[in-house]
Amino acid sequence: MQVNVAAGGQEANEFIRHGTPIFRRTNLALFAAGIATFGLLYCVQPLMPEFSKDFNVNAATSALSLSLTTGVLAFAMLFAGAASDAWGRKSVMTVSLLSSSVLVLATAMVPDWHLLLILRALLGLTLSGLPAVAMTYLSEEMHPDSIGLGMGLYISGNALGGMGGRLVAGVLADFVGWRAGVATVGVIGLVSGWVFWRSLPPSRHFTVHPLNLRSLHARFAGAFRDAGLPWLFAEGFLLLGAFVTVYNYIGYRLLAAPYHLSQAVVGLIFSVYLIGTFSSAWMGHLAGKLGRRKVLWTTFALMLGGVLLTLMQPLILIVLGIVAITFGFFGGHSIASSWVGRRAGAAKAQASSMYLFSYYMGSSLAGAGGGLFYASHGWTGVAIFVGALVLAGLLIAWRLYELAPLPGPPSPGTEPALPEL
Repeated sequence: MQVNVAAGGQEANEFIRHGTPIFRRTNLALFAAGIATFGLLYCVQPLMPEFSKDFNVNAATSALSLSLTTGVLAFAMLFAGAASDAWGRKSVMTVSLLSSSVLVLATAMVPDWHLLLILRALLGLTLSGLPAVAMTYLSEEMHPDSIGLGMGLYISGNALGGMGGRLVAGVLADFVGWRAGVATVGVIGLVSGWVFWRSLPPSRHFTVHPLNLRSLHARFAGAFRDAGLPWLFAEGFLLLGAFVTVYNYIGYRLLAAPYHLSQAVVGLIFSVYLIGTFSSAWMGHLAGKLGRRKVLWTTFALMLGGVLLTLMQPLILIVLGIVAITFGFFGGHSIASSWVGRRAGAAKAQASSMYLFSYYMGSSLAGAGGGLFYASHGWTGVAIFVGALVLAGLLIAWRLYELAPLPGPPSPGTEPALPEL
């Protein structure tokens, strides 16, 4: 680790920049963490029809296996950032990954529905130590000209993990049962946790802040005085709320008439998640060059077009709609999450926690609420509900387009920092 010196140029060089070995190590670690986090979290999503059969619950109740986790996760992340302020970024994230993997392994052995929900709620608590802290780590350690790419690559790992968790669990459910699928995802989580622990460089711009409720409240309150952060929090709610609702209930539609697809084929359709590994990095980098406010609205427009395609009858159009929704979601999340870190100033941990609180509350509330629309009006009801969420996000993105940029003052001896566009 480099020693801090007074010379501005040398100090600035300590920030992680793309094209360097430490950038590759950092992104390997956070890519592995992203794979584990989203795999552990979302492996139950394609299994919801299986839960409905095995435990005799309806679609909305089965969706609690995910909504309960994301709801607990949302609240726990409000405090995860403060815990990492006191105990360190890397240690909190490592414990989070390993303990969450153990819980998922235990979930594969539950005998009844209520115990499954208890373990999934505990998973939300343990998993909270990674997402908010990872965003904070990147915001602290990455150079301004590399944070867009770094955040995009981290979210690419999220995309691969979300796809892998769904694909492994969904396909194995058809051949050896859902329990084997969930257990396999838990083992992948343990391996990813080991890679993360071995690869992530220690923080070099982290300052210990002992737990103090009064100062914590002040830092949270400061985030809401910013002209842009509350709108970005809302965007996180709408992005994941719309995305998760589509993935929660599309399986029910495709397993039923007129498609009658098998569980394995529905699981394979979730491989379109791979598009997120490209869109998050590409759109994050594009937004870093053109300006986030100029690119964010296009992601919501793309998602809205995808929702309309899912209303069509041909299977190929439905799949193309899912691809468009996935591409737009990961691009939008990459842009919004990196924007939060750039606007947050000294309260990066709290701003990241608030963004992810809103983000996962969108998954919990909208994901569960979509079941009511499915029960009353089938897929048409779900599409109308999701379309309304996406349209609201598009309107907010246009509001953010008018937001005045925050200038980034240059450091001596370096190129000017990129402005927050």
